[in-house]
Amino acid sequence: MEKEIGIEVFVTKARGVGGKIKKEPEDFIVEEVSIYPPPSNGRYVIARVKARNWEMNRLIEKLAYSLRISPNSIGYAGIKDKRAITTQIMSFPVSIEKLKNVKIPDVEIDILYKSSKPIYSGKLIGNRFHIVIRDIEAGEEDVKKVMHEIEKLALMPNFFGVQRFGIARPITHLVGKYILKNDFERAVMTYIAHPIKGEDEESYEARKFLEETRDFEEALKLYPKKLVFERRIIEHLALHPNEWKEALLKLPKNLVRIFLHAYQSYLFNKILSRRIKKGLPLSEAVEGDIVILWENEMVIQSNEGIKVNKGNKEKINKQIKREKCFPSAAIYGYDLLKAEGEMGEIEEEIAREEGINEEEFKMPHMPEFACKGMRRVIAVPLKNIKWEFDDKNLYLSFFLPKGCYATSLLREIMKAEDIFSY
Repeated sequence: MEKEIGIEVFVTKARGVGGKIKKEPEDFIVEEVSIYPPPSNGRYVIARVKARNWEMNRLIEKLAYSLRISPNSIGYAGIKDKRAITTQIMSFPVSIEKLKNVKIPDVEIDILYKSSKPIYSGKLIGNRFHIVIRDIEAGEEDVKKVMHEIEKLALMPNFFGVQRFGIARPITHLVGKYILKNDFERAVMTYIAHPIKGEDEESYEARKFLEETRDFEEALKLYPKKLVFERRIIEHLALHPNEWKEALLKLPKNLVRIFLHAYQSYLFNKILSRRIKKGLPLSEAVEGDIVILWENEMVIQSNEGIKVNKGNKEKINKQIKREKCFPSAAIYGYDLLKAEGEMGEIEEEIAREEGINEEEFKMPHMPEFACKGMRRVIAVPLKNIKWEFDDKNLYLSFFLPKGCYATSLLREIMKAEDIFSY
């Protein structure tokens, strides 16, 4: 699965410990470290939302339906894992009384205060994780070896994790590529059909039927009710055959953007994997690199950076050791600040292999979804990781800056073909 999403290498050498994560949602606790808007007598209610085993887009839709408002009007800073217990702040353009009356299974809403400013995407500091890896196959010595290696490295490669692409069906990046290429039929059919072993049998068989028959009316009878977004598209195509673009736009706009961002994430993972394979360092800049400043806000993505050359390389590497900046790789898009030297060659190689160019990301066929190019740091510091092993389960606690994936660390520890227990 990891190769399909562009992750092809490990940076640790120690033997993995195996095991499984997310056996229960309680095994994966995510607590957002938030940036709070200022209190005022404004139109938004700021609330802390705790959810158990809720997929983010479906949670937003459910909240919006309960409040009779648009999903796009609910503000949140970051997308969280589904099979987990997650806590984050959100903003709602409703009265406190109206929000108090919302009752959703496995969702707790703690109303905080009112504000004139909503919560914006990306406006968070990071997330604290409390994770249990269960059914460890390795012994205590192997656990110690890999954990001590990680502690010594004090960083992790900043791959986009499998959650970005879909755990049971890692296809979001494929859908994104077809949208980019203006191939809406292929994008839609990849999303609603394209059966992949690993999904539950009912969903798999429904997708297989639609893939083979393209009978949208009959498929509606087979698709489980939980596949809300797929059913929405199928309903449209049953009434309006071949309206592929219109059917796709039945989805929430943020989900369409997620498809495109997933493709950008796939390209980033390919670039980072290629850098590691070629032996270029993660915690040191080489000529041609672009470094991103890493100050108090811990900016991991930016459309600005400093180019590394012979004259400034030594100074920049001193700053990297002090964690003031880090080397970056491309998140491919238009107006991309391009690396040079070996890193520039790697980025160009991946673009050629994928058959893409910057101009395509302006999305002339859907300009509202245009994707600007950015840089993303290739590694992030990992400090104060706490761990405990009880001969069968490994308990982990750590903090990651916003936009970083816990699974990028867990895969280095586990080195298992499938780290998930579902």
